[in-house]
Amino acid sequence: MKAKKLLFGIFGIGLLASSCYTEVILEDDIIVGSPFNTDQALQSYDLWYVDINATQGNGEIPFLQRAFTLSFVNGVVFANNNIAGIGKTGNGLGVDVGSYGTLSGIVDIAHDLDGSWTFDVYAVNNGTLELYNRRTNTSYFLDGYQRRSFDYDRLFYENIDYLLQEFEAWEKTFTSEVGAVNEFDEENFLRFFPDNGGYFQSSVDTQGTPIPNLQWDYEGQYRVYDTNDETLKTLTLDYDYLGNDYFELYVIDDSTVELYHVASETVYEFTGRGFVQYLKSNGKLGKMRTKSTREKMNVERKRKM
Repeated sequence: MKAKKLLFGIFGIGLLASSCYTEVILEDDIIVGSPFNTDQALQSYDLWYVDINATQGNGEIPFLQRAFTLSFVNGVVFANNNIAGIGKTGNGLGVDVGSYGTLSGIVDIAHDLDGSWTFDVYAVNNGTLELYNRRTNTSYFLDGYQRRSFDYDRLFYENIDYLLQEFEAWEKTFTSEVGAVNEFDEENFLRFFPDNGGYFQSSVDTQGTPIPNLQWDYEGQYRVYDTNDETLKTLTLDYDYLGNDYFELYVIDDSTVELYHVASETVYEFTGRGFVQYLKSNGKLGKMRTKSTREKMNVERKRKM
């Protein structure tokens, strides 16, 4: 038995003071609440961010590995499986991916494609839940937000590799006048793949070229790095046989990124083209999130903001 407290003594959210209060009973450090309280706790926040890096255990639950956020609304489970479009899709909740029912400190989730899963629900603190699946001996941790206060910066920067992969191509849409002339000035399209640890291609085709008509002129390996600044990531493009380019990488919005070419001091903006939407999960569209293994660069921000 896990030495933690099942919901609902510390997960107040105003529930225990409401007219629907159900008495809880303390037994061997486990707080037993009603199915109603379990459901109310799950619905106490609009969005639950799935902190994949906090996952404990060696199992994998497919729909939780895919989701950036979950929402529980009157028996329906919603998920945001894409970063692009988050805050807009499904009025911010994402897409309907299944249904759920509650028992005392337990939630049963029936995912439309991944089947049925049962979780013990623990309150870690007033804003974090743990969903523990006994079958896989794995815990997922969910951080609660209301839609109006959701931490989009955290989502983008913790999962920036996935954002880069959510478009068929990134088109250069802005180049600063300031900056030394360099070879990257000629490259107008990029695309990123998770294969082989991070594979990219680039094209010098004219801006506005339809994606199916693009000729990919260069290729190589790319890597995104963490830094001591949570809002600064760096990107290296290591071209096959042609050296590499180094950038500071910034998120402008859910379909626009900025690349600051440190060597030339040139600022570029790229806009995503050909959005790849992950609805629930199927075949090649069923991307899976994993714990971040990004290395950290000990660098200081060079871009003057």
